[in-house]
Amino acid sequence: RVALKVIRPHFVGDDESRQRLAREVKSLSRIQSDRVSEIVDADPWGDIPYVATRYVDGAALTRHVTTSGPIAGHDLTWFAWCLAAALADVHACGVLHRDIKPSNVVMDGRSPVLIDFGLARVADDPKLTHTGWLLGTPGYLAPEILHGHDATAASDVHSWAATVAYAGTGRSPFGTGPSMAIMDRVRRGEHDLSGLPQRLRAQLTAALDPDPTRRPSLPELLDWLSAEAAGGAEADGARREASLNGHADAATETLATATALLSAEPAVAEPASPPEPSRAERLRRVLLLAVGFATLALASAAWPYLTTLALIVAVWILRSLSLTASGAGERRRARGPKWYDAPATVLSLPWHILGALAGTIMLVLWALGIGLATGLLGFALSLDLVSTLVLGGAAFVVSLWLGPGGSRVRRPVRRIIYPFARTTGGWVAMTLILLVAFGVTAYSLWISGIDWAPAGEAPFGSPQIWPEWLPR
Repeated sequence: RVALKVIRPHFVGDDESRQRLAREVKSLSRIQSDRVSEIVDADPWGDIPYVATRYVDGAALTRHVTTSGPIAGHDLTWFAWCLAAALADVHACGVLHRDIKPSNVVMDGRSPVLIDFGLARVADDPKLTHTGWLLGTPGYLAPEILHGHDATAASDVHSWAATVAYAGTGRSPFGTGPSMAIMDRVRRGEHDLSGLPQRLRAQLTAALDPDPTRRPSLPELLDWLSAEAAGGAEADGARREASLNGHADAATETLATATALLSAEPAVAEPASPPEPSRAERLRRVLLLAVGFATLALASAAWPYLTTLALIVAVWILRSLSLTASGAGERRRARGPKWYDAPATVLSLPWHILGALAGTIMLVLWALGIGLATGLLGFALSLDLVSTLVLGGAAFVVSLWLGPGGSRVRRPVRRIIYPFARTTGGWVAMTLILLVAFGVTAYSLWISGIDWAPAGEAPFGSPQIWPEWLPR
Protein backbone atom coordinates (compact mmCIF):
# COMPACT_ATOMS: atom_id res chain seq x y z
CA ARG A 1 0.00 0.00 0.00
CA VAL A 2 1.25 3.48 -0.84
CA ALA A 3 0.15 7.04 -0.30
CA LEU A 4 -0.40 8.60 -3.73
CA LYS A 5 0.06 12.32 -4.23
CA VAL A 6 -0.96 13.79 -7.58
CA ILE A 7 0.40 17.19 -8.52
CA ARG A 8 -2.00 19.81 -9.82
CA PRO A 9 -1.27 20.48 -13.51
CA HIS A 10 -1.22 24.24 -12.92
CA PHE A 11 1.49 23.70 -10.28
CA VAL A 12 3.65 21.49 -12.50
CA GLY A 13 2.74 22.26 -16.07
CA ASP A 14 5.74 23.21 -18.16
CA ASP A 15 8.97 21.28 -18.75
CA GLU A 16 10.98 23.54 -16.44
CA SER A 17 8.68 22.85 -13.49
CA ARG A 18 8.68 19.15 -14.24
CA GLN A 19 12.48 19.18 -14.37
CA ARG A 20 12.56 20.75 -10.90
CA LEU A 21 10.17 18.08 -9.64
CA ALA A 22 12.28 15.34 -11.27
CA ARG A 23 15.45 16.66 -9.60
CA GLU A 24 13.66 16.89 -6.27
CA VAL A 25 12.29 13.36 -6.52
CA LYS A 26 15.76 12.09 -7.41
CA SER A 27 17.27 13.63 -4.26
CA LEU A 28 14.37 12.61 -2.01
CA SER A 29 14.56 9.02 -3.23
CA ARG A 30 17.81 8.67 -1.28
CA ILE A 31 15.96 9.05 2.03
CA GLN A 32 15.48 5.67 3.70
CA SER A 33 14.20 5.95 7.26
CA ASP A 34 11.63 4.24 9.45
CA ARG A 35 10.67 7.70 10.74
CA VAL A 36 9.98 9.10 7.27
CA SER A 37 7.40 8.11 4.67
CA GLU A 38 9.94 7.77 1.89
CA ILE A 39 9.30 7.87 -1.86
CA VAL A 40 8.73 4.49 -3.51
CA ASP A 41 7.77 5.63 -7.02
CA ALA A 42 7.19 8.80 -9.00
CA ASP A 43 6.52 10.02 -12.54
CA PRO A 44 7.18 13.76 -12.97
CA TRP A 45 6.63 13.47 -16.74
CA GLY A 46 3.22 11.78 -16.82
CA ASP A 47 0.02 13.47 -17.98
CA ILE A 48 -0.81 13.67 -14.27
CA PRO A 49 2.49 13.90 -12.34
CA TYR A 50 2.44 11.85 -9.15
CA VAL A 51 4.60 10.83 -6.22
CA ALA A 52 3.93 7.61 -4.30
CA THR A 53 5.28 7.28 -0.74
CA ARG A 54 5.20 4.54 1.86
CA TYR A 55 1.76 4.32 3.43
CA VAL A 56 1.64 4.87 7.20
CA ASP A 57 -1.41 3.29 8.79
CA GLY A 58 -2.11 5.85 11.50
CA ALA A 59 -3.85 9.09 12.32
CA ALA A 60 -2.41 12.53 11.62
CA LEU A 61 -1.15 14.38 14.68
CA THR A 62 -4.06 16.83 14.42
CA ARG A 63 -6.60 14.01 14.66
CA HIS A 64 -4.62 12.21 17.36
CA VAL A 65 -4.59 15.30 19.56
CA THR A 66 -8.27 15.99 18.88
CA THR A 67 -9.39 12.48 19.81
CA SER A 68 -6.85 11.52 22.51
CA GLY A 69 -5.76 14.88 23.86
CA PRO A 70 -2.29 16.47 23.97
CA ILE A 71 0.76 14.26 24.40
CA ALA A 72 2.25 14.54 27.91
CA GLY A 73 5.13 13.39 30.08
CA HIS A 74 7.77 11.07 28.70
CA ASP A 75 5.59 10.39 25.64
CA LEU A 76 6.06 14.04 24.66
CA THR A 77 9.85 13.76 25.06
CA TRP A 78 9.80 10.61 22.95
CA PHE A 79 7.65 12.38 20.33
CA ALA A 80 10.02 15.36 20.18
CA TRP A 81 13.08 13.11 19.86
CA CYS A 82 11.56 10.91 17.12
CA LEU A 83 10.45 13.93 15.11
CA ALA A 84 13.89 15.53 15.43
CA ALA A 85 15.53 12.25 14.39
CA ALA A 86 13.24 12.02 11.36
CA LEU A 87 14.22 15.56 10.39
CA ALA A 88 17.88 14.61 10.79
CA ASP A 89 17.39 11.67 8.42
CA VAL A 90 15.97 14.07 5.84
CA HIS A 91 18.78 16.58 6.33
CA ALA A 92 21.35 13.80 6.04
CA CYS A 93 20.47 13.51 2.35
CA GLY A 94 21.00 17.22 1.82
CA VAL A 95 17.27 17.94 1.67
CA LEU A 96 15.19 20.41 3.65
CA HIS A 97 11.64 19.47 4.59
CA ARG A 98 10.24 23.04 4.51
CA ASP A 99 6.72 22.07 5.56
CA ILE A 100 6.76 20.47 9.01
CA LYS A 101 3.35 20.89 10.63
CA PRO A 102 0.88 18.71 12.55
CA SER A 103 -0.98 17.55 9.44
CA ASN A 104 2.30 16.26 7.98
CA VAL A 105 3.01 14.07 11.00
CA VAL A 106 1.29 10.66 11.27
CA MET A 107 1.26 8.75 14.55
CA ASP A 108 2.40 5.14 14.19
CA GLY A 109 1.49 4.01 17.67
CA ARG A 110 3.39 6.34 19.99
CA SER A 111 5.98 7.28 17.39
CA PRO A 112 5.60 10.07 14.83
CA VAL A 113 6.35 9.51 11.15
CA LEU A 114 7.15 12.49 8.92
CA ILE A 115 5.25 12.57 5.63
CA ASP A 116 4.92 14.82 2.60
CA PHE A 117 8.53 15.96 2.89
CA GLY A 118 10.47 18.17 0.56
CA LEU A 119 7.87 18.64 -2.16
CA ALA A 120 7.64 22.35 -1.40
CA ARG A 121 10.96 22.51 -3.22
CA VAL A 122 9.25 22.38 -6.59
CA ALA A 123 7.98 25.87 -5.74
CA ASP A 124 11.15 27.62 -6.88
CA ASP A 125 9.43 30.31 -8.89
CA PRO A 126 7.68 33.18 -7.10
CA LYS A 127 4.15 32.19 -8.11
CA LEU A 128 4.45 28.69 -6.65
CA THR A 129 6.16 29.89 -3.50
CA HIS A 130 3.46 32.49 -3.03
CA THR A 131 0.69 29.97 -3.60
CA GLY A 132 2.35 27.38 -1.38
CA TRP A 133 2.63 29.43 1.79
CA LEU A 134 -0.72 31.14 1.44
CA LEU A 135 -2.41 27.77 1.16
CA GLY A 136 -0.34 26.34 4.02
CA THR A 137 -0.48 26.97 7.76
CA PRO A 138 1.37 30.21 8.55
CA GLY A 139 1.87 29.35 12.26
CA TYR A 140 4.34 26.61 11.33
CA LEU A 141 6.53 28.50 8.88
CA ALA A 142 9.75 30.12 10.05
CA PRO A 143 9.81 33.95 10.09
CA GLU A 144 12.67 34.14 7.59
CA ILE A 145 10.50 32.31 5.04
CA LEU A 146 7.68 34.79 5.67
CA HIS A 147 10.21 37.57 5.05
CA GLY A 148 10.97 36.02 1.64
CA HIS A 149 14.36 34.49 2.47
CA ASP A 150 15.45 30.98 1.53
CA ALA A 151 14.78 28.12 3.92
CA THR A 152 17.65 26.66 5.94
CA ALA A 153 18.14 23.86 8.43
CA ALA A 154 17.24 26.40 11.14
CA SER A 155 13.89 26.95 9.40
CA ASP A 156 13.04 23.29 9.84
CA VAL A 157 14.06 23.53 13.51
CA HIS A 158 11.58 26.37 13.98
CA SER A 159 8.78 24.33 12.37
CA TRP A 160 9.77 21.30 14.47
CA ALA A 161 9.43 23.35 17.67
CA ALA A 162 6.00 24.72 16.68
CA THR A 163 4.79 21.19 15.89
CA VAL A 164 6.09 19.78 19.20
CA ALA A 165 4.37 22.65 21.02
CA TYR A 166 1.10 21.74 19.30
CA ALA A 167 1.53 18.09 20.27
CA GLY A 168 2.02 19.04 23.94
CA THR A 169 -0.70 21.69 24.23
CA GLY A 170 -3.24 20.91 21.52
CA ARG A 171 -3.05 24.43 20.09
CA SER A 172 -0.82 26.38 17.73
CA PRO A 173 1.90 28.26 19.65
CA PHE A 174 1.20 31.39 17.62
CA GLY A 175 -2.55 31.34 18.16
CA THR A 176 -5.38 31.52 15.67
CA GLY A 177 -7.10 34.22 13.65
CA PRO A 178 -6.43 35.87 10.30
CA SER A 179 -3.34 34.64 8.49
CA MET A 180 -1.73 38.07 8.49
CA ALA A 181 -2.09 38.33 12.29
CA ILE A 182 -0.56 34.87 12.81
CA MET A 183 2.35 35.65 10.48
CA ASP A 184 2.96 38.92 12.31
CA ARG A 185 3.21 37.05 15.63
CA VAL A 186 5.60 34.54 14.04
CA ARG A 187 7.86 37.32 12.77
CA ARG A 188 7.99 38.93 16.24
CA GLY A 189 8.35 35.63 18.12
CA GLU A 190 5.14 36.11 20.15
CA HIS A 191 4.21 32.55 21.09
CA ASP A 192 2.31 30.86 23.91
CA LEU A 193 3.98 27.73 25.34
CA SER A 194 2.09 27.64 28.62
CA GLY A 195 1.19 24.15 29.78
CA LEU A 196 4.43 22.55 28.59
CA PRO A 197 7.07 21.14 30.98
CA GLN A 198 9.43 23.90 32.04
CA ARG A 199 12.63 22.32 30.73
CA LEU A 200 11.10 21.47 27.36
CA ARG A 201 9.51 24.91 27.18
CA ALA A 202 12.94 26.51 27.47
CA GLN A 203 14.26 24.47 24.53
CA LEU A 204 11.24 25.23 22.37
CA THR A 205 11.50 28.94 23.21
CA ALA A 206 15.07 28.93 21.91
CA ALA A 207 14.07 26.98 18.81
CA LEU A 208 11.28 29.49 18.06
CA ASP A 209 13.62 32.48 18.18
CA PRO A 210 12.90 34.86 15.25
CA ASP A 211 16.64 35.02 14.57
CA PRO A 212 17.69 31.72 12.95
CA THR A 213 21.29 32.15 14.09
CA ARG A 214 20.22 31.96 17.75
CA ARG A 215 18.27 28.71 17.42
CA PRO A 216 19.81 25.46 18.65
CA SER A 217 20.95 23.01 16.01
CA LEU A 218 19.44 19.58 15.51
CA PRO A 219 22.46 17.80 17.08
CA GLU A 220 22.13 19.99 20.18
CA LEU A 221 18.40 19.30 20.44
CA LEU A 222 18.86 15.55 20.01
CA ASP A 223 21.60 15.46 22.63
CA TRP A 224 19.40 17.36 25.07
CA LEU A 225 16.37 15.18 24.38
CA SER A 226 18.41 12.00 24.83
CA ALA A 227 19.74 13.24 28.16
CA GLU A 228 16.30 14.38 29.24
CA ALA A 229 14.80 10.98 28.48
CA ALA A 230 17.62 9.19 30.28
CA GLY A 231 17.50 11.43 33.36
CA GLY A 232 13.73 11.55 33.81
CA ALA A 233 12.58 8.11 32.70
CA GLU A 234 10.36 6.22 35.10
CA ALA A 235 9.03 2.68 34.85
CA ASP A 236 6.81 3.38 31.85
CA GLY A 237 9.64 5.26 30.13
CA ALA A 238 12.47 2.76 30.59
CA ARG A 239 11.94 1.16 27.19
CA ARG A 240 12.07 4.50 25.41
CA GLU A 241 15.22 5.47 27.32
CA ALA A 242 16.99 2.35 26.13
CA SER A 243 15.88 3.00 22.57
CA LEU A 244 17.14 6.58 22.70
CA ASN A 245 20.54 5.52 24.04
CA GLY A 246 20.75 2.68 21.55
CA HIS A 247 20.26 5.10 18.67
CA ALA A 248 22.62 7.76 20.01
CA ASP A 249 25.69 6.74 18.00
CA ALA A 250 23.71 6.40 14.78
CA ALA A 251 22.06 9.77 15.39
CA THR A 252 25.43 11.46 15.99
CA GLU A 253 26.84 10.07 12.74
CA THR A 254 23.68 11.00 10.82
CA LEU A 255 23.65 14.52 12.20
CA ALA A 256 27.33 15.03 11.41
CA THR A 257 26.62 14.09 7.80
CA ALA A 258 23.58 16.36 7.75
CA THR A 259 25.55 19.31 9.10
CA ALA A 260 28.27 18.86 6.50
CA LEU A 261 25.80 18.55 3.65
CA LEU A 262 23.62 21.48 4.66
CA SER A 263 26.56 23.78 5.30
CA ALA A 264 28.17 23.02 1.97
CA GLU A 265 27.34 24.71 -1.28
CA PRO A 266 24.38 22.98 -2.92
CA ALA A 267 25.35 20.73 -5.78
CA VAL A 268 24.00 21.63 -9.16
CA ALA A 269 21.96 18.71 -10.36
CA GLU A 270 22.00 17.86 -14.00
CA PRO A 271 18.74 18.94 -15.58
CA ALA A 272 16.34 16.10 -16.10
CA SER A 273 14.68 15.68 -19.46
CA PRO A 274 11.45 14.04 -20.50
CA PRO A 275 11.82 10.31 -21.05
CA GLU A 276 12.25 9.62 -24.74
CA PRO A 277 10.63 6.54 -26.26
CA SER A 278 13.08 3.87 -27.35
CA ARG A 279 13.88 3.33 -31.01
CA ALA A 280 11.84 0.12 -30.94
CA GLU A 281 8.84 1.95 -29.50
CA ARG A 282 9.09 4.68 -32.14
CA LEU A 283 9.22 2.02 -34.84
CA ARG A 284 6.16 0.30 -33.39
CA ARG A 285 4.30 3.61 -33.43
CA VAL A 286 5.14 4.21 -37.09
CA LEU A 287 4.09 0.68 -38.06
CA LEU A 288 0.77 1.01 -36.23
CA LEU A 289 -0.02 4.28 -37.97
CA ALA A 290 1.08 2.85 -41.34
CA VAL A 291 -1.21 -0.18 -41.02
CA GLY A 292 -4.05 2.09 -39.93
CA PHE A 293 -3.52 4.44 -42.89
CA ALA A 294 -3.34 1.47 -45.30
CA THR A 295 -6.60 0.06 -43.93
CA LEU A 296 -8.39 3.40 -44.35
CA ALA A 297 -6.97 3.85 -47.85
CA LEU A 298 -8.23 0.40 -48.88
CA ALA A 299 -11.60 1.13 -47.27
CA SER A 300 -11.79 4.25 -49.44
CA ALA A 301 -11.74 1.94 -52.48
CA ALA A 302 -14.18 -0.61 -51.07
CA TRP A 303 -16.75 1.92 -49.81
CA PRO A 304 -15.78 5.34 -51.19
CA TYR A 305 -18.78 7.35 -50.00
CA LEU A 306 -19.28 5.66 -46.63
CA THR A 307 -15.58 5.79 -45.76
CA THR A 308 -15.31 9.46 -46.69
CA LEU A 309 -18.39 10.31 -44.66
CA ALA A 310 -17.14 8.28 -41.66
CA LEU A 311 -13.76 10.03 -41.78
CA ILE A 312 -15.39 13.45 -41.91
CA VAL A 313 -17.58 12.66 -38.89
CA ALA A 314 -14.60 11.17 -37.03
CA VAL A 315 -12.53 14.29 -37.66
CA TRP A 316 -15.36 16.48 -36.38
CA ILE A 317 -15.73 14.39 -33.22
CA LEU A 318 -11.98 14.28 -32.55
CA ARG A 319 -11.61 18.02 -33.00
CA SER A 320 -14.60 18.65 -30.70
CA LEU A 321 -13.18 16.40 -27.98
CA SER A 322 -9.74 17.99 -28.35
CA LEU A 323 -11.17 21.49 -27.96
CA THR A 324 -13.21 20.36 -24.94
CA ALA A 325 -10.16 18.80 -23.28
CA SER A 326 -8.04 21.89 -23.98
CA GLY A 327 -10.68 24.16 -22.46
CA ALA A 328 -10.91 22.00 -19.35
CA GLY A 329 -7.13 21.97 -19.01
CA GLU A 330 -6.91 25.76 -19.32
CA ARG A 331 -9.56 26.18 -16.61
CA ARG A 332 -7.67 23.83 -14.26
CA ARG A 333 -4.38 25.63 -14.85
CA ALA A 334 -6.04 29.01 -14.24
CA ARG A 335 -7.82 28.23 -10.96
CA GLY A 336 -7.00 24.65 -9.99
CA PRO A 337 -9.16 21.52 -9.98
CA LYS A 338 -12.75 21.94 -8.81
CA TRP A 339 -15.45 19.45 -7.97
CA TYR A 340 -17.58 20.67 -10.84
CA ASP A 341 -14.91 20.19 -13.53
CA ALA A 342 -16.50 17.02 -14.93
CA PRO A 343 -20.07 18.38 -15.32
CA ALA A 344 -18.72 21.67 -16.65
CA THR A 345 -16.70 19.80 -19.26
CA VAL A 346 -19.75 17.78 -20.34
CA LEU A 347 -21.91 20.91 -20.55
CA SER A 348 -19.28 22.67 -22.67
CA LEU A 349 -19.15 19.83 -25.21
CA PRO A 350 -22.09 21.07 -27.38
CA TRP A 351 -20.46 24.48 -27.65
CA HIS A 352 -17.15 22.92 -28.72
CA ILE A 353 -18.96 20.70 -31.24
CA LEU A 354 -20.22 23.88 -32.91
CA GLY A 355 -16.86 25.56 -32.49
CA ALA A 356 -15.06 22.67 -34.20
CA LEU A 357 -17.34 22.80 -37.25
CA ALA A 358 -15.58 25.64 -39.08
CA GLY A 359 -12.13 24.14 -38.64
CA THR A 360 -13.42 20.72 -39.66
CA ILE A 361 -14.93 22.11 -42.88
CA MET A 362 -11.66 23.85 -43.78
CA LEU A 363 -9.59 20.72 -43.08
CA VAL A 364 -11.98 18.44 -44.99
CA LEU A 365 -12.07 20.72 -48.04
CA TRP A 366 -8.28 20.84 -48.01
CA ALA A 367 -8.04 17.03 -47.80
CA LEU A 368 -10.76 16.45 -50.42
CA GLY A 369 -8.95 18.73 -52.85
CA ILE A 370 -5.69 16.83 -52.44
CA GLY A 371 -7.49 13.47 -52.61
CA LEU A 372 -9.32 14.38 -55.81
CA ALA A 373 -6.15 15.75 -57.39
CA THR A 374 -4.40 12.49 -56.60
CA GLY A 375 -7.31 10.53 -58.09
CA LEU A 376 -7.18 12.56 -61.30
CA LEU A 377 -3.46 11.83 -61.48
CA GLY A 378 -4.28 8.13 -61.26
CA PHE A 379 -6.69 8.39 -64.19
CA ALA A 380 -4.08 10.35 -66.13
CA LEU A 381 -1.65 7.50 -65.60
CA SER A 382 -4.33 5.01 -66.79
CA LEU A 383 -4.41 3.20 -63.46
CA ASP A 384 -7.31 0.88 -62.72
CA LEU A 385 -10.18 2.32 -60.68
CA VAL A 386 -9.36 0.44 -57.49
CA SER A 387 -5.73 1.63 -57.52
CA THR A 388 -6.91 5.16 -58.26
CA LEU A 389 -9.36 5.09 -55.34
CA VAL A 390 -6.70 3.66 -53.01
CA LEU A 391 -4.25 6.43 -53.95
CA GLY A 392 -6.89 9.12 -53.61
CA GLY A 393 -8.06 7.70 -50.28
CA ALA A 394 -4.50 7.55 -48.98
CA ALA A 395 -3.94 11.18 -49.98
CA PHE A 396 -7.23 12.14 -48.29
CA VAL A 397 -6.33 10.38 -45.03
CA VAL A 398 -2.79 11.80 -44.91
CA SER A 399 -4.12 15.30 -45.63
CA LEU A 400 -6.58 15.01 -42.76
CA TRP A 401 -3.64 14.05 -40.55
CA LEU A 402 -1.22 16.76 -41.70
CA GLY A 403 -3.52 19.50 -42.99
CA PRO A 404 -4.40 22.84 -41.33
CA GLY A 405 -5.89 22.09 -37.93
CA GLY A 406 -4.76 18.46 -38.12
CA SER A 407 -3.09 18.71 -34.72
CA ARG A 408 -6.56 18.46 -33.18
CA VAL A 409 -6.83 15.09 -34.92
CA ARG A 410 -3.31 13.83 -34.29
CA ARG A 411 -3.27 14.41 -30.53
CA PRO A 412 -6.33 12.32 -29.59
CA VAL A 413 -5.42 9.57 -32.09
CA ARG A 414 -1.91 9.36 -30.65
CA ARG A 415 -3.34 9.12 -27.14
CA ILE A 416 -5.28 6.08 -28.30
CA ILE A 417 -2.61 4.42 -30.45
CA TYR A 418 0.70 5.18 -28.72
CA PRO A 419 -0.02 3.38 -25.42
CA PHE A 420 -0.28 0.12 -27.38
CA ALA A 421 3.24 0.69 -28.74
CA ARG A 422 4.85 0.87 -25.30
CA THR A 423 4.93 -2.91 -24.93
CA THR A 424 5.47 -5.61 -27.50
CA GLY A 425 2.34 -7.48 -26.40
CA GLY A 426 0.07 -4.46 -26.72
CA TRP A 427 1.58 -3.59 -30.08
CA VAL A 428 1.11 -7.12 -31.44
CA ALA A 429 -2.53 -7.19 -30.28
CA MET A 430 -3.39 -3.85 -31.90
CA THR A 431 -1.48 -4.72 -35.07
CA LEU A 432 -3.42 -7.96 -35.40
CA ILE A 433 -6.70 -6.08 -34.99
CA LEU A 434 -5.73 -3.63 -37.74
CA LEU A 435 -4.51 -6.43 -40.01
CA VAL A 436 -7.79 -8.27 -39.55
CA ALA A 437 -9.65 -5.08 -40.51
CA PHE A 438 -7.38 -4.74 -43.54
CA GLY A 439 -8.02 -8.36 -44.55
CA VAL A 440 -11.78 -8.08 -44.16
CA THR A 441 -11.76 -4.93 -46.30
CA ALA A 442 -9.63 -6.56 -49.00
CA TYR A 443 -11.84 -9.67 -49.04
CA SER A 444 -14.99 -7.57 -49.33
CA LEU A 445 -13.45 -5.62 -52.21
CA TRP A 446 -12.43 -8.83 -53.99
CA ILE A 447 -15.82 -10.54 -53.55
CA SER A 448 -18.26 -7.66 -53.95
CA GLY A 449 -16.28 -5.03 -55.80
CA ILE A 450 -16.65 -1.33 -55.15
CA ASP A 451 -19.73 -0.48 -53.11
CA TRP A 452 -20.97 3.00 -53.99
CA ALA A 453 -23.60 3.05 -51.22
CA PRO A 454 -25.62 5.01 -50.48
CA ALA A 455 -25.60 6.29 -54.10
CA GLY A 456 -25.86 2.81 -55.61
CA GLU A 457 -23.72 3.58 -58.68
CA ALA A 458 -20.46 5.23 -59.65
CA PRO A 459 -20.48 9.04 -59.80
CA PHE A 460 -20.05 9.09 -63.60
CA GLY A 461 -22.01 5.99 -64.58
CA SER A 462 -20.37 2.62 -64.98
CA PRO A 463 -16.70 2.50 -64.14
CA GLN A 464 -14.51 2.77 -67.18
CA ILE A 465 -11.29 1.33 -65.83
CA TRP A 466 -11.31 -1.91 -63.87
CA PRO A 467 -8.58 -4.27 -62.80
CA GLU A 468 -8.86 -7.60 -64.57
CA TRP A 469 -8.90 -9.57 -61.29
CA LEU A 470 -11.81 -7.65 -59.72
CA PRO A 471 -15.43 -8.76 -60.46
CA ARG A 472 -17.64 -6.14 -62.07
